[in-house]
Amino acid sequence: MTKSGNQGGKPPHSSGTKIRTMLILKGPKLEGQGIIELLASQFDLQVVADSDEAMAVIRGGQVDAVVAETADFLPLERGIVTQQAGAILDQIADGVCLAGPDGEIVWANRQLQELPDQSREGLRVLCVQAFNEFRKGRGDDVRGKRYSLMPADGSYSEVLCSPVRDEQGGLKHVSAVVVDATRPRQQQRKINAIDQAGRELVRLDFEAVSQKDASERLTLLEERIIRFSRDVLNYKHWALLLLDAKTNRLEMLVCEGLDDIASEYELFASTEGNGITGYVAATGRSYICANTRKDPRYLLSLPHPGSSLTVPLRMHDRVIGVLHVESDKTDAFGEEDRQFADIFANYVALALNVLNLLVIERHATHSRLSGTVTSQLSGPINDVITEAGELMDDYIGHDDLRQRLQHIVDRASEIRETVKQWSRSGETGVLPTGEKAQADPLLAGKKILVVDDEVVIRETVCDILVPYGCDVDLAADGLEATERIGQAHYDLVISDIKMPGATGYEVFAIAKAASNETEVILITAFGYDPGHSIVKANREGLAAVLMKPFKVNDLLKQVRQALSK
Repeated sequence: MTKSGNQGGKPPHSSGTKIRTMLILKGPKLEGQGIIELLASQFDLQVVADSDEAMAVIRGGQVDAVVAETADFLPLERGIVTQQAGAILDQIADGVCLAGPDGEIVWANRQLQELPDQSREGLRVLCVQAFNEFRKGRGDDVRGKRYSLMPADGSYSEVLCSPVRDEQGGLKHVSAVVVDATRPRQQQRKINAIDQAGRELVRLDFEAVSQKDASERLTLLEERIIRFSRDVLNYKHWALLLLDAKTNRLEMLVCEGLDDIASEYELFASTEGNGITGYVAATGRSYICANTRKDPRYLLSLPHPGSSLTVPLRMHDRVIGVLHVESDKTDAFGEEDRQFADIFANYVALALNVLNLLVIERHATHSRLSGTVTSQLSGPINDVITEAGELMDDYIGHDDLRQRLQHIVDRASEIRETVKQWSRSGETGVLPTGEKAQADPLLAGKKILVVDDEVVIRETVCDILVPYGCDVDLAADGLEATERIGQAHYDLVISDIKMPGATGYEVFAIAKAASNETEVILITAFGYDPGHSIVKANREGLAAVLMKPFKVNDLLKQVRQALSK
């Protein structure tokens, strides 16, 4: 706002900006002194008669300067400040209003005026309540009173009401600020739902799983993961991949809604050349791909991909896998989605760990105990055998005594072998059996190939089968197995799924190609089936699947059933 005059016949300047259009609020002095005529020769003038008309012109934003007499200056300035304040209030995201004793809205900014009728009616009721409480002295003039506005449309707003008093301290109005808290509330509800789902996910108590084998336990976990992913996170296209610490390879555990090609990728934990999942597994950092068509790391998993979200699965600061989610829409995932997925992934990792502990704990404990027993007994047993042998040498000619000593040596040797077998069974995940080995017409003379990259596993299976009359060959990996199959005919092949050289499915396919009469049993740990070997082999005549850890009786049962075909 300016009071201007002419100097040297040149248009005046304000802060270096040329004044072209000027508003004149007429007054006696301005008209009597000829100032209006003087300014009209230099500027484009808009002349108004009163403050209301002047404010209307100013609101139109068509003037560069305002000239008014001193008496009109202060009211006009106040009007402009009020207008600017109103403009600011109209621009803020929250609703602001003044309400009377009956809740009538006497002034409201644009945001509040745009509220639905149902929300405005709810606000009116709250303002009446606040007015009555302030009048009775139950409210704080400084802090105000907070209320929640929850109309039937599902929205949620926080309302802060404060008293507006006159100069004598009387309560005149209630001011209300309405903050839309729908999204934060929805976010909190979703977090609560994820937390609840996660708690159920990891509640794999012994009552629920103690009677289930490894495959059944993994199925239980898989069902829960799928259900919570659908119901809580609304994931339609996603995959759970586990990281093999030995090979650094990511292998599919659960896959929902993705193309078959997604399970065919050979991915490793690496920042280069292994897609987004490999990058996340290697770095341990979450990854939001806003547009899959523009991201070179993205590997095709949907016919019409749009965006993806990938988060690591962690256990004790170690990445054990990744959760990968996809959408056919671009920009479908934001920071909140990443936070939700991180929370859920933590629960999934914990559930996987609990599941593994429930399966492994018994055998790890058994192994520790048996190892302790072996170390504690091996010395005394060896001493007994040595001392008995030396005594036999001293009592040459005393046949009765020598027979007794020999019996001691034999018994001690049997005990030593029993302890060794017990210890070895704990390490392999093969549980002891009460069945005593004896020749079996169904098994006797059958040629069987046992394939596993763990020496203890294949030797244990061999030790189980040989006493029943089986002719057993051993192969340390998939490559050696294929070579042996090419050199000899086998009635049965027992192969681990995951090994160097060739997978269990590849061994199965080669064995069937060599002779369709050869039966194949695949072995896997905890239902772990990289490349869906079991699914593919089942379609093509797989005899059976054994889940580690398995009992000796289970092994013999599956072997007999396979050979009886």
